[in-house]
Parts: sequence; C-alpha cells; structure tokens
Amino acid sequence: MKTKKPYTFSSRANSVKHATDGIIILLKTQCNAWIHAFATIVVVILGLYLGFSKSEWCWIVIAIIAVWTAEALNTALEFLADAAIPDHHPLVGKAKDVAAGAVLISAIGSVIIGLLILGSHISRFFGK
Repeated sequence: MKTKKPYTFSSRANSVKHATDGIIILLKTQCNAWIHAFATIVVVILGLYLGFSKSEWCWIVIAIIAVWTAEALNTALEFLADAAIPDHHPLVGKAKDVAAGAVLISAIGSVIIGLLILGSHISRFFGK
C-alpha cells in the first residue's frame, strides 16, 4: 500500500497548476467553451453596466458556474470514453449524449436566469 504524502504548499500549488491546465485544455479543444466564454464576458459586462444587485450577481455567477462545470465534466467524460473505447460503441455514444444533454440543460437554465434578471433591467433602461 502506498503511503500518502503530507499536504504541503507545493503539492497544493501543483494541484492548482493541474486544474489550470485542465481549463486551458478545455478552451483549446472545445468550440463550445469559446461560446460559453463569449457569453460569460457579455453577461458580466452587461451586469456591470446595468448595475446588478448583489443577489442578481449571485444568480448570474451560479448560472455561469453551472454551465462551465457541465462543459468541463462533459469534456472529461468524452476524453475518458475515447481513451477506454476508441471505436464507436453505442453505450459510449449514449453516455456522451447524456453528458452533452447536461450541458444543454444548464445552458437553458442559465439563459432563463439571464432573461429574468436582464429583462427587468433592460425594460427600465428603455423606460418601459
């Protein structure tokens, strides 16, 4: 049995580096991640311009995190599935479809949250 290394600052720093590498891989390999990045930037700029309240920012941040997390987990599942079974397998295809569906569910939920929050600000902005 392998003995565990004690937690050190360098081991924590190394963990953060691996996590950062994962985010970079996500951005380099997934076109949808660029769409999520663009949407994130647009919503943050709009939120700053329109003056979102703290509670509105909480909902926006949760929505953004949900989409990014779903996309990262979907990508990880795809990488693992491709490594385990490089050839097409119907069950692997179903697993990938379900994981992609999770991204879609979180994206739709995030759009709904965004519309609920932005709708009131935009109607006020245009004086309606």
